[in-house]
Amino acid sequence: QLQASGGGLVQPGESLRLSCAASRFVLGNYYMSWFRQAPGKGREFVSTISRYGETTAYADSVKGRITISRDNAKKTVYLQLNSLKPEDTATYYCARCRRSGLGVCRQAPDFDSWGQGTQVTVSS
Repeated sequence: QLQASGGGLVQPGESLRLSCAASRFVLGNYYMSWFRQAPGKGREFVSTISRYGETTAYADSVKGRITISRDNAKKTVYLQLNSLKPEDTATYYCARCRRSGLGVCRQAPDFDSWGQGTQVTVSS
């Protein structure tokens, strides 16, 4: 089970930190990722983090503005969103990858568990 939270309405340039709480499985056994889906668009890969957080990967569209992290002891994965833009408006989903590796944990079919999503709206 994955439970995402932390979304909200912010102005351009502001920040948010999203959280994804995991339950009923050992978080440290899995690569974890964030995706987002804007209205009328498909689900887009945002970021992936390795099992212990030593390596990360980001979509080019968010690189430099977004940071993924995790705390396996707290069973939580985080997504820090900085310098937010209106085009970052979307529902953000955390997901558990069924495979291992930054290069493979990017496509939706590689994920076997999804959170319910948290809405981020960036507007002035």
